[in-house]
Amino acid sequence: PSLSEKGEIKVILNYWIRISDIKLGWISDFDRLVANYVMFFLFLISWANQILTGHSSRVCSIDYATFDDGYLLFSGSVDKTVRVWNPKTNKQIQLFNGHSDFVNCVKFSPYHYYNSRLNVVCSSSNDRTIRFWNVKHKKELQICNGHARGVTSIAFSSFGGGRYLCSGSDDKTIGLWDVETFNSLCAFNGHTLIVRCVDFSPLQSNNNNHNKITDIGVIGGNGYTICSGSSDKTVRVWDVETTKQLIVFNGHEDFVRSVKYGSNELVNIGCANTILSGSDDKSIRLWDIRSGEQVQKFDGHTHWVIAVDYSPFTVDNFDIGGSSNVICSASVDCTIRFWDIRSNKSELYAFNEQRNGVFCLKFLQLKKSNNDSGGIYLCYGSTRGPIHIRG
Repeated sequence: PSLSEKGEIKVILNYWIRISDIKLGWISDFDRLVANYVMFFLFLISWANQILTGHSSRVCSIDYATFDDGYLLFSGSVDKTVRVWNPKTNKQIQLFNGHSDFVNCVKFSPYHYYNSRLNVVCSSSNDRTIRFWNVKHKKELQICNGHARGVTSIAFSSFGGGRYLCSGSDDKTIGLWDVETFNSLCAFNGHTLIVRCVDFSPLQSNNNNHNKITDIGVIGGNGYTICSGSSDKTVRVWDVETTKQLIVFNGHEDFVRSVKYGSNELVNIGCANTILSGSDDKSIRLWDIRSGEQVQKFDGHTHWVIAVDYSPFTVDNFDIGGSSNVICSASVDCTIRFWDIRSNKSELYAFNEQRNGVFCLKFLQLKKSNNDSGGIYLCYGSTRGPIHIRG
């Protein structure tokens, strides 16, 4: 809808909520449920759209880092570049063009920041390399070679201060790297086709004592896992220390494009110990790590689902009598959709980006500071180059 139409919708819905308090107040559960979903809708349609321009082609990946005086945004693109942005000014502040092929994934390095106070962004590419870039000094810090084919996805470890990096590749393997030495440690073998996406678990699977667990195991990752999605239609879970395959999730009917672990913060709403996945079969699926089973499937997209994430939002779920997390998905059908994670009914809300398309997304959660009001933002990269920030 246009801005004027959105304004009219907001006025109507706000009025409806006010009279509902009077006319429907006695139906308390129904009233709370509907009002909650309506307010979620109002929040979304009120988002302003900030646009960052510079990439000349599809944006494949977005990441960000927060600092005391603000935050930086990082992006990688089919145009073979890695770019660094200051969203406050809508300006690109750095460009790295050392890759010789598509840049598939970018991640900010927590290890370099916490150990050396360096702002370093890591990127993976179809040129078979993983590269580290020093933002301040405007130069390439290191190149990691080891994969026999393109590197599709990377993720930093949630233990060891981000010292370890995992990578998925067209060569069907998952690599594990020591960021301190830039050495390859091992490879995880089992997928029969391209590994398209990887993620490090935020949880320890076999010990809850976080103070002691980091001293156990070869690299201090005992109890942590890696999940991966592949063109072989499976989602797999691997033990970091032993490199053994722990679980194979079968169910998707086409390539798995995106995987995401539920975070520790989601434990109270049933999302810890879960993995979210998006696929070319047009579905989003939720998997339970403890049972090894699919627990939810979300249908509605009309084309490949290329990115999924757990959002910071929750909604009241009348069916279960409690709160549910809201998940988000982006598709080649040019829509971004929001879903109640405990309900496989139609999406809560969808907005269409027919003009530029959508290829990746990232939620930005910014703390309030002297120069920034903070808040929640949704950032997504388009198939034509612009990066949108809604918040």
